[in-house]
Amino acid sequence: MIPIRDNIRSRRFPLVNYTLIGINVIIFLYQVTLGQQGAMEFVFTYGVIPENITRILAGDIFTVGPAPLLTLVSSMFLHGGWFHLIGNMLYLWVFGDNIEDCLGSFTYLVIYILMGIAATFVYIISAPLSEIPLIGASGAIAGVLGAYFILYPKARVVTLVPLGIFFTFLEIPAMIYLFLWFLLQLFNSVVAQVGNGAQMIAWWAHVGGFVSGVVLGIVIKKLGLRSC
Repeated sequence: MIPIRDNIRSRRFPLVNYTLIGINVIIFLYQVTLGQQGAMEFVFTYGVIPENITRILAGDIFTVGPAPLLTLVSSMFLHGGWFHLIGNMLYLWVFGDNIEDCLGSFTYLVIYILMGIAATFVYIISAPLSEIPLIGASGAIAGVLGAYFILYPKARVVTLVPLGIFFTFLEIPAMIYLFLWFLLQLFNSVVAQVGNGAQMIAWWAHVGGFVSGVVLGIVIKKLGLRSC
């Protein structure tokens, strides 16, 4: 199921959300210009290497150095291919503007980054010694989805649904759509963990991001720290 749009219109221009999308696109286009070898080096430099973070948390920061901590943020703006980028940016386009509208631009930016970091740590817990770089905005965007799940319970999502060789558009309640999305991520996380192989997709980052978004959404709702 591919989300096309929701039925909640933003009251103000989502500057931060559009800026995040723009930065992700620009950085990916730059990656493309580097060629295969250059792009790989770029990813290993600015992507999160779980083993490095694990060593820092274990107190080995003097050997590893502090630079890997910066990748907790830089990794959110790297992508592994066109489908990875387009898929992430589509979800951010559909759901992110409403969260920015609800929380305000600065708060949205801070929470986006924090949810992305939280998602990364959940993935690191699942693969603490992995030397494969973790990249992509998926974790932070999953956080946006989790916050949306709490803050817009009555929203509906226009979704492109494949029916064999045909496609149709359905308007699905956002809570159902996002709950099914989360269950899929959780299922894939468990299957990948049981399989004990290299994960091409960081499913646990998706789960961690979504849960962090739900928690933040509940806190924001309880404290009345929103304008939606």
